Parts: sequence; structure tokens; C-alpha cells
Amino acid sequence: MASTGKSDTPAYFNIDPAKAAETLSDPIDTARFAKAAAFAARGRDDLAKRGYAPDGRKRLRKFSTWEVCRYLLNVAPAHLRRVLKGHPDLPQGTGEGNSRWFTLDDVLVLRDHFATEGAANREYKSWRPEGLPAKVISVANFKGGVGKTSTAAHLAMSAALDGYKVLVIDLDSQGSMTSIMGGDVPDEWSTAFPLLAKDYARHVQAENEVRRAAGHNELPLDETLTESLGVSPRNLIQPTHWPNIDLIGAQLNLYWAEFQVPVWRMQARNWPLWDALTNALEDEKILDEYDIILLDTPPALGYLTINALAAADILVVPLGASFLEFDSTGRFFDMLYSTFASIEDGENSVRRRDGLPEMKFEWDAVRALITRFDAGQQTDLANVIQAYFGDFMATYRQEMTAMVGQAGEQVNGIYEADYRAFNRDTYVRGRETFDQTWAEIKTVLLGTWWRDQQMAQATQEEV
Repeated sequence: MASTGKSDTPAYFNIDPAKAAETLSDPIDTARFAKAAAFAARGRDDLAKRGYAPDGRKRLRKFSTWEVCRYLLNVAPAHLRRVLKGHPDLPQGTGEGNSRWFTLDDVLVLRDHFATEGAANREYKSWRPEGLPAKVISVANFKGGVGKTSTAAHLAMSAALDGYKVLVIDLDSQGSMTSIMGGDVPDEWSTAFPLLAKDYARHVQAENEVRRAAGHNELPLDETLTESLGVSPRNLIQPTHWPNIDLIGAQLNLYWAEFQVPVWRMQARNWPLWDALTNALEDEKILDEYDIILLDTPPALGYLTINALAAADILVVPLGASFLEFDSTGRFFDMLYSTFASIEDGENSVRRRDGLPEMKFEWDAVRALITRFDAGQQTDLANVIQAYFGDFMATYRQEMTAMVGQAGEQVNGIYEADYRAFNRDTYVRGRETFDQTWAEIKTVLLGTWWRDQQMAQATQEEV
């Protein structure tokens, strides 16, 4: 029998140590990491700019008549053409004949027109109660690779297409969300870091007033803290290529907060560090300027994530339909319980001693969302996960499609991808993945707003 030329032993047997040593470079020193990081930074910039315009800026594409009528306005194309012909002051789009293209700004104007002039039995604008603050949605899980950033980005884009004004805050020092949104973040002073520093600095100022009156030594207020007192969230917010999405971005130095916050906490143990982000959004009236604030968190339950969770009204927890991700997410919920119950116990023991009302963390809703779902292979396990997590689970499972992967290669969301680059069915199926996710989260959003509105009205009636 002729020899096949293959060894009877596995490839990892009979490895020669001397030849293995020949494949190695010299020992790696710390400077080598700097070189690798520099190469990666250049590559990251090159890849991130795949979706940029030739002038180096990121721009949102235009939307065709077909997309506007099917997805954004829910009107027949013929009716839209009649309305445009009868109202030449409305955005007419670009292009010839029946195939016209509209910017999202154009669509928002058209939506306003149809909301006042359109059919009385149709809803052209998404509901938003008057006088209530924005809803804060945190997307979190301490396991990486579960689709947190992709989910947060597409929720922001979905909400923007739905007409809402959105602020995205990237709390992950990897800055992936910032790249998707085309943000420019030169250092940590352009991230959420100074908001945490400012909250601590204000606490120190208040604490020092008490200490001065009692004749005690004051807490230090260093240059970083002093500088942070002049920072407002408005200094950090930057527009994006989406007309109704703004961004507070992130970059690597944001991770410094994870080391600095515990140092501040050691200096002033009564500083409620978990409220820093909440205070920044409330005190500066940011909650009154947006409809939705989306927080993208790092894959760890650190101080940035704790702030995001404490600020959240709605918590979205992405996970894959695998045992490891199910197990990790269960541990994440356990860690949430341990962390926030511990904070409540510590705070309330002091409050009870001082005769103050007790505090309690509450969330309007929690939804665990299965991402990257393969119905052919993962349905059984997804059903098991659904059974164990019960009403925490979103009912829709976000399928992984070819379109999602292709859009990601361009550092874009699927809504930014031109449908003409795909088979029409592929585009419809890929878009439906995130449309359905948004529909479910929007249901939660509107329900919590409605409930808040009823409570506010009941309170007013009592007064």
C-alpha cells in the first residue's frame, strides 16, 4: 500500500524542542508592547475609516423612497409623491423620477408634516410624554463578546430613525462605540471621567465646610479635582453623523477611573460614588434635553459599570445562547445583587441611625436579550435560558445574519449600510433582526413612560 505521507501520531506529538526554539524571537520587554500598540492604533484608524467619506468625515447615507415609505413613515410611495408635489416647501429629496433619496433630517421634517397633516388614525411620530425626563438605558454584562456595543449602537440608531433624540455615553475604555459613532476623543478629559471627578470634588467641598466648622483637617482638592469643577456634560457632548444622536465618547485613558475612584473613596468613605453619573445628568438638566440616554458599559463590574447601572431606568443584558454565556450572565445577576444590596445595607444603617428615610435601588425593567442567535443550532438551549430567566428575558432573539457581519467590517451599523449592496431579501432579513429588538425595547420604554405619567398625574391630583 502506498504511503500517504501522513504521520500516525497527532500533529502536536514529536515536536523538536530545538526547532521550536528557533521559531521564537528574543525575549519580549515592555517596550515591545508599545510598538505593538502603535501598529494596532494605525490599523485601527485605517479600519475605522472604511466607512468614512473621502474627506475623512463620517456621514450618514441617504434613504430611498422605498425605505422611507416602508420603514420610517409608513405611507404609500404614491401618496408621498402626491404630498411632495402639493407641498414644494417640503424636502423633495434628490434624484430623478420616482427614485428619490432623503437625508434623515429630511425624514424628520416629513414626519413632523405628516403628524400634523396626515391621517388622523395613524401615528407618524413616536409617543413621548410631556414633562417627564429622558429614560436611561444601560447595556451591560460582564462577559465580553456578547454584543453589548452592537446592541447599544443599534438601539441608538433605531431610536433615532424613530424620531427620538438620543445621547450615547461610551463608558468602555476600548472606545468601540465611539468608533462606530465617529467620535473624536483626544484624552480622558473628553470622556465621562471628569464627571466622576467633579462629583467627588463637590463632595469634598461640602465635606470641607463641615470640617472647617469643626476645626478638623480638610480633605485635599488637587489640580485634577479643581479642574473638573469647571467641566459640564455639555463640554463633553459632541454631535455625530446622525442628526439626532449625540455622543460622550471614550478612549483608553478612561480606564484610569477604575483606579482613581477607589482612591477617592478611601479618602472620603461617605462619598456615594455610584451616584456620580446620575448627578451629572440630573444636575446639568441633560435628562431634559434628550428622549433616551444609552450607556455602553465595559465588560466588567467596575466603578464605571456600577455608575451606569445605578443611573439606569432600563437594563438590557445581551448574552449568547450558550452554556458559558448563560452561566456568566447568571453570575452577573448574582454580582448585581451582592453589590447593590451591600450598598443599600451600608447606606441604610447610617440613615437609620440619623433618622433619615432609607434608600433603595430600583429599575423600571430588565431585559436579557439573546444575540447572535442561530435558530438551527441554538433553539433548545435558548428555550432553556428563557425558562430559567423568565420575565427577565426578551421574547425576540436577535439572529446573526451575513448583513450584520458585513456592516461590522465597515465599522457601521446595519442601518448605515446601503441596501443596494445586498440582495433585497438579505437586507430585509438583516434589518428585521434589529427592528424587532427595538420594537421590544420600545414596548418597555413606552410602558415605563406611561406608568410614570400616570403616577405623576395621580400625585398632582392628590396635591
